[in-house]
Order: sequence, then C-alpha cells, then structure tokens
Amino acid sequence: MENGNGSHEKWNFRGNAELNTASISVRGVLNTLAKNLNSDDRRPTIMLGRGDPTEFASFWTAPPAADAVSDAVQSFKFNSYCPTGGVLEARRAIAELLSCDGSNQLLPEDVYLTVGCTQAIEIIVSVLARPGANILLPKPGYPQYEARAAFDHLEVRHFNLIPEKGWEVDLDAVEALVDDNTAAIVVINPSNPCGNVFTYQHLKKIAETAKKLGIFVISDEVYGRLAFGSNPFVPMGKFSSIVPVLTLGSISKTWIVPGWRLGWIAKNDPKGILEKSGIVDSIKNYLDITCDPATFVQGAMPQIIERTKESFFSNIIGIMREAADILYEMIKEIPCLTCPHKPDGSMVVLVKLNLSALEGIDDDIQFCLKLSKEESVIVLPGVTVGLKNWLRITFAVELSVLKEGLQRMKAFSQRHAKKQ
Repeated sequence: MENGNGSHEKWNFRGNAELNTASISVRGVLNTLAKNLNSDDRRPTIMLGRGDPTEFASFWTAPPAADAVSDAVQSFKFNSYCPTGGVLEARRAIAELLSCDGSNQLLPEDVYLTVGCTQAIEIIVSVLARPGANILLPKPGYPQYEARAAFDHLEVRHFNLIPEKGWEVDLDAVEALVDDNTAAIVVINPSNPCGNVFTYQHLKKIAETAKKLGIFVISDEVYGRLAFGSNPFVPMGKFSSIVPVLTLGSISKTWIVPGWRLGWIAKNDPKGILEKSGIVDSIKNYLDITCDPATFVQGAMPQIIERTKESFFSNIIGIMREAADILYEMIKEIPCLTCPHKPDGSMVVLVKLNLSALEGIDDDIQFCLKLSKEESVIVLPGVTVGLKNWLRITFAVELSVLKEGLQRMKAFSQRHAKKQ
C-alpha cells in the first residue's frame, strides 16, 4: 500500500528481538562505561575491565610469531578457502601442542579450528541446543555462554563456584541440577572471571561426577598457559579416559594476539563416545555452514609454535605474577573491597563490593558508572558475569598503570565512604 507521496505505509520486516535479549556481553557493558567518561578529566583512562593488554609493549607478542604470519602471507600458499575443520598443518601443530600439555595423544582430525574461542562457544552451544536440552554453566562465569544459549533457546542451569574454597565447583549442587536432558558441564580453567586454577584432584572429581551423571565436559582453557600461582595448570583432557572432553582454546591470550582470531575445539575422547552420540557429526555440519579463521594465520601456526621461545611465555607469566601480587596487596587498602582468593592464573580476578561501607552507591553497576565518571577508571560490574555486587578487575596492564588505577579506586572509595 502506498500513501499520496508514493511511499509505503507498511513494511513486512523487523529486527530479531531474540538478539536484543541475548546480547549481554562484556564488550557491550564496557562500551556503556566508556561513554560515561568525563571528557574534562585530563588524566588518561585506565582500562581494568578488558583482558586485552596489546597496547602495552611489555605484552607484545613474540616477534617470531609475527614473522611467521608475514612469511605465511608472502608464501601465497594460504589465500584459498580452507577445508572443513581448518588447514591440516595447523590442526596437526595444535594437536601436538595440546598433547604435549598433558592431554591424551591427539590427532589432527581431533582438532577443529574456529574464529577465536568465541566461535568455538557458538558452535558447541548450537550443537547441543536440541529441543528440551539443558547445559550446566558456572556462576560466576563467562557471559558469552549465556548469550549464545539464550539465542539458541538452550536451557541454562547454574552451579555455584565457592569463593571460600578458592572458587571450586559446588559438586553437590551439580548433581542436583542434572536430569535426562542435561548434555554437558562447562568448566573454565584457569578461570575467567575468578582468576583461580583448579587442582588436579578437583578436576578429577569433576570428571568422575560428569561420568556418574552421563554428561560430558566442555573445558574452556583459553588461559591454559597463564598459570602463575601455587596450582599448576592441568588440562581437562588428562581425564578423558574417565569422561569425554571437548577442549576450547585459542592463541588470543597465550600469544597475546586476540585480534588474530584463531581458536579451536579439541576432541579428547579415546572411547569414541562423542562420535557415537552424533556430537562430532554435528560439529562438522556446523563448520560446513559457517566462516573459517583467516587461512594465513592458520598457515603460520606450525611456525608460530616452533619458533616461539619458552622465554616469551615465562616473561609474560612473570609480569602477571607480579601484577597479581600488587593487586592483591593494594585491594587490602580499599575498605569497601575484598579479594577472597589471590589470583593464580588468567588475567582477571573477582573482588567483593561491600556496599555498607559506601554512601550513595546502591550496587555494582552504579559503582562502576561513578568510578568511570569521577576517576576515568573502568572495571566490569560483577552482574555481567553473574555475581551481583562484585567487580571483575583485569590486571593485564603495565604495572605502573595498574598501581595508578588502584590508587584512583582507593581515592574514589574514600570519597564515597560512609561517615562514621
């Protein structure tokens, strides 16, 4: 139908409202906080809300890794579409890398390359999202799982991580959540957002619990090489003789290159259970209809792994360990904040917000909004990762920047302290 001006009065299209309800994200919240900054504040903004330290020279990736990408581009061998699952040489290199890290011996066909770990999450959630199914997610956890599950209409059931026990999984609660439609449990280790690293014994208990309940484990190990505390990192694939494990990972944090967008799904399943259940075929079918990571980055992977010296990783771990020490000690000087567990790994930590010590601040969102406005410091409100009135702080920044950011947080807290 047209009006007198010849234009339509009615259109037959509209946006997908499902995206509006499923779009909770770290990026979205940080963008909101960034818009709230005070333009009159001449001090530099300090970003303690995002795990991307690439702007700091001490966190730049290993030069041999950059050279490997350049060589791959200039070889003209990686300009075509890639086969389903990824370039064979890259799959083989990552399979060998993960096998060396302590998983069972993986083959190239056990590894499926993805556009970062974000796409790996999307694939796994979509594969499991049959009608009536549900998945177990940690609380607190990484919101990408929540958002994708909401979009795919996959029911989510939360189990708690216990701060007083170093953020261990509440395994009794896990058993109470499971029914015949539960497919898998997600474990993030080292943890985003908590900063803990699970012990060998606890991971084994998780595997045994999953086997008992007839579900498999999705192990998010994006921060696998970034363990610097008393607990060494143990890959969940080590327990694949007990329970099938799909390991999600990427080079984003390990090599400090989040923009290169290369991740993977690795199948740790020596008994072939995931194959028999149709999970593997579903992953392959999804890969046939989605985009692939850049082929030149895939082509560079064997050389990235081979050429990067161990000193690169040990240097990054040393910086992170020192940053974690600084953060843990300086948080003690801020009365309204409590850090229940010193971070052992990843780039982030959760601290509890004591609202009773503050005036004029009602919750974690208001705290973060006022902090960004008054001090040009951005941290992530805990509600974003499932824990209201907590804060997620990233410590993957130059040490001087971290100290300045925490000093500003201390000044902010003193300014808003409840009068005695």
